[in-house]
Amino acid sequence: MAISFLVLGIIVLQCSFSASDFLHPLDPLNATEINQIRFLVQNNTALCSLPNLTFHFVDIEGPNKDDVLEWLSSNTNGTSLPPRRAKVVLRAAGQTLELILDLAAGSLISHSVYTRHGFPPFTFDELSRAIKLAESFPHFQQSIAKRGLDMAQVTCVPLTVGWYGEVVTGRIVKVVAFYRGGTSNIFARSIAGISMLVDVESMKITQYADTSIVPLPGAEGTEYQPSVKKPELCPCPIGIGITIEGNMVKWANWNLHVGFNARAGLIISTASVLDEQRKQFRQVLYRGHVSETFVPYMDPTSEWYYRTFMDMGEYGFGRCASSLMPLTDCPEHAVFKDGIMAGAVGQVEVVPNAICIFERYSGNIAWRHTEIGVPGKLITRVEPEVTLVVRMVSTIGNYDYILDWEFKQSGCIKVGVSLTGTLELKATPYTDVNQIKQEVYGNLIANNSVGVNHDHFFTYHLDLDIDGQENSFIQSKLQIQKVKKGWGTTRRKSYWKTFPEIVETEADAKFQIGLEPAELLVVNPNQETLLGNQVGYQFMPGPSVTALMSDDDYPQIRAAYTKYQLWVTPYNESERWAAGFYVDRSQGDDGLTTWTSRNRSVVNKDIVLWYTVAFHHNPSQEDYPVMPTLQGGFELRPKNFFERNPMLKQQ
Repeated sequence: MAISFLVLGIIVLQCSFSASDFLHPLDPLNATEINQIRFLVQNNTALCSLPNLTFHFVDIEGPNKDDVLEWLSSNTNGTSLPPRRAKVVLRAAGQTLELILDLAAGSLISHSVYTRHGFPPFTFDELSRAIKLAESFPHFQQSIAKRGLDMAQVTCVPLTVGWYGEVVTGRIVKVVAFYRGGTSNIFARSIAGISMLVDVESMKITQYADTSIVPLPGAEGTEYQPSVKKPELCPCPIGIGITIEGNMVKWANWNLHVGFNARAGLIISTASVLDEQRKQFRQVLYRGHVSETFVPYMDPTSEWYYRTFMDMGEYGFGRCASSLMPLTDCPEHAVFKDGIMAGAVGQVEVVPNAICIFERYSGNIAWRHTEIGVPGKLITRVEPEVTLVVRMVSTIGNYDYILDWEFKQSGCIKVGVSLTGTLELKATPYTDVNQIKQEVYGNLIANNSVGVNHDHFFTYHLDLDIDGQENSFIQSKLQIQKVKKGWGTTRRKSYWKTFPEIVETEADAKFQIGLEPAELLVVNPNQETLLGNQVGYQFMPGPSVTALMSDDDYPQIRAAYTKYQLWVTPYNESERWAAGFYVDRSQGDDGLTTWTSRNRSVVNKDIVLWYTVAFHHNPSQEDYPVMPTLQGGFELRPKNFFERNPMLKQQ
């Protein structure tokens, strides 16, 4: 069915919004706005008549970055906010529709049909219906009975299928099955040999296979839930005080905005730090969030090869956000914020306690010194490190991902990514490693259970504005220098020296970190300290982990950007998602690798860093039945940004 947007009229709604309804230009959509958007769509005769109309992406559109920064710099009450707009992605009649709405006027600004590769994220409604369809399929029920299993104890899970060179004709998921009997750890008891393809729009099973019967892993030892356990009170913090007004957070020497949407989940924006000497807040981060994830399993067999998930673009981190538990996920003094988004039919959906904000004192030292050089005195000064933490947890299938943004009084921003949850295990006939005579693509970690090797890639979008928008990226290499003859009486033979290199274009601005020692810096070449140093921030990466699949492998084509841990691009509002906006069944022709082929200049520009936190996971027995938290991340640290240690108050 072809869709013509020529008949779409502009509908002015009775409800509209003024600048006074919002406190910050980047505030996420609220419940009233989401209802307004739903009303606009459902009352448009051209749209509401279309079959299978579903909402797949609803978020604020823009606003223009210059307008946001101008609003921030004015810092006066009553200043008009930039226009409030929303982007809406719908599916109807087998097509993807894109709308831009003016929320203040209640009108449709633009509309188009997306015709390139890739599909929008799945809705939970689609996934739920696919599960019910699979569970009621007679052939599937017969396969379960043939294995002597109780259908009432079966859990079906719909998985995305990626792209492998085929002509893509529809939106499909592959449904696999697990057995709950005797445990709540469903991913530990895989029912091997059965798979189904479901077309989520026709809601039909298009392919069914029951290839073999493999022994079902037992339930013994799989349970991870404790018996009765009372929560322990967290240590009381050293109170500095958090002020939260709407989505704006003020703490110690930091001002920042905390947002949320269905795709990225937690979004940090307009973070600025107080410079006491200048008596002003200075820009550091315009916007930061996880842009995409990539989780490819290393089992090329027919039941596993397609498990190469891009969770953000296929499911959504915000959509899968968990409600955080006081006293366990977050300390007792934490402040919680709900996550608000639109559901499959445009209805308001709320994740209670999706984000928590709290002060943390973990016993770390911010700085200290003991001085014994003053005659007759022993001087010791220690400053405990109290930080601000903004946290979200997204549970996608078997994994729980903990995302932390930690702000320090030193001006540092520490970003943490943690993995926990349960492994998705592969059923196997083996109960001892000595029985294994063929490749199992992982490790035997329990009876009849293989933990398949896999990777986790978390690619961050980091729009840094270090003391302003015009920034440059410097790779300052550390190189050995030989001491020249005739240098006095020195007996040294070598030392190291830094050689700063300004990265000029995107072709040079992609890095496999760790190949040679270097400092990575974002500087503002237009701002200097009193001593003449360019102000900047040092980017401090985590361990070097790169993709290990061949470049011509289809999953790697879709996630080609993971071959480099760090990229630098000029700012473009439309470039936020590393694998492209439409990820499900994408073909690698959009996203970071495509954008950078233009080889744009990154010198003295508004630049964006893209950094991938990654883990190669070779599972072990200690990961069973539940995985202890594995942590990674990176840090942004002031480098000649302040005149001196900002934690020292002016004397």
